[in-house]
Amino acid sequence: MPESTRPGASLAPSAPVIPVSMLNRLARERLESAFPLCWVAGEISNLTYAASGHVYFSMKDAAAQVRCVMFRNRAQLLGWRLENGQHIEARVLVTLYEARGDFQLNVEAARKAGIGNLYEQFLRLKEKLEREGLFSSADKRPLPAYPHRIGIVSSPQAAALKDVLTTLNRRAPHIGIVLYPTPVQGEGSAAQIAGAIRNASERRECDVLIVCRGGGSLEDLWAFNDEELARAIRTCSIPVITGVGHETDFTIADFVADQRAPTPTAAAELAAPERSALMAGLVDCRRTLCRQFRQSHNQRSQHLDWLAHRLQHPAQRLAQQHENLLNLQRRLDSGLTQASTRGRHALASLTHRLLLARPDTSRLARRLESLAAKLHGEWQENLHGKSADLARIASSLSHLNPDAVLARGYSIVSDKEGNILRDSRSLEPNDRITVCFHSGRADATVTSVSK
Repeated sequence: MPESTRPGASLAPSAPVIPVSMLNRLARERLESAFPLCWVAGEISNLTYAASGHVYFSMKDAAAQVRCVMFRNRAQLLGWRLENGQHIEARVLVTLYEARGDFQLNVEAARKAGIGNLYEQFLRLKEKLEREGLFSSADKRPLPAYPHRIGIVSSPQAAALKDVLTTLNRRAPHIGIVLYPTPVQGEGSAAQIAGAIRNASERRECDVLIVCRGGGSLEDLWAFNDEELARAIRTCSIPVITGVGHETDFTIADFVADQRAPTPTAAAELAAPERSALMAGLVDCRRTLCRQFRQSHNQRSQHLDWLAHRLQHPAQRLAQQHENLLNLQRRLDSGLTQASTRGRHALASLTHRLLLARPDTSRLARRLESLAAKLHGEWQENLHGKSADLARIASSLSHLNPDAVLARGYSIVSDKEGNILRDSRSLEPNDRITVCFHSGRADATVTSVSK
């Protein structure tokens, strides 16, 4: 058959053909990008716990339902078990299960319906009281180390009370216990708990107060998130320990209390020191005290013996002092005698040395006279010699004296600048010259020069 006459030949697709898997993947990507994480409320139905740990169920309301899956890593963090018929609020990712093309919700977290509003109220109250300073650690009081009586605010039917009493009886059976009964759950329970705390504060018959309750949901523990209860704990005249719920549960009362315990049993352990530990501490203190007493006694006895050995009769003490005085006197006399003897010996030695060193004045006088006569003779001889030398030198100088030459009729001729003229060739006619004689001088003018 020709292709043009084949059925459906004119219906060739103008757009590309895509496989179903790609279509489902594109649809999933569009859904996940169009819907961010959001909270969805509904009732659980068709719940199934798989062997892998994943949880499959449906969420429905009066008009529709949707498939949901909560993977194992998320389900392990839930903290409570999902059941059919529960109304929950789930934080979900809108997606598509590509293998079957099923529209479904991936549940990231879940909470029981209404808990979200309660948690918001919890946060608002916590922020308010924190601003007022009710949580300040500076105002928290220390717990008494050795309480005589412990007060408990709890329900007589609560299992937590039995745990606390059992712990106190085991750790400290000697401590008295006062129970302030009050409901810890239900309508009006917060006001009754606050009233019991105020009653304990006014009676002041306890050293420390335990406010306790067993574990439960947020709704079960809601009485301990009350503002009136928080203010009652803060104004209580005795230290307050809270042991509400499990270790992961936190209430407003825990933040206000002087000490928060993770469980009621732990609260009892904080309030009462263990009797066996106290007894062991007392035994250790007794041993230490006895040992220190023995050591102190021995030291005091030894000191007493030493003092007794030093203790003497006054007469004996006076006799010893008199003997010491006599010894000192003898030593003083002996010292003075020895010093005097040494002084006399030194004086004699110095006298002898002085006599040996004293000069012979008569002999020295004769020598002085001899030296004087000798000095006078040598002086006269030296004087005559020097006089002769002087006369000879004077005679020599007289021959060299210019005045003597001038006296013999010679003269000195100098030019107008004072230079002595020794040759007539340095003169010219009409030059002015000066002629020095033995007596006086004369200025002259050269009329002629003979070379």
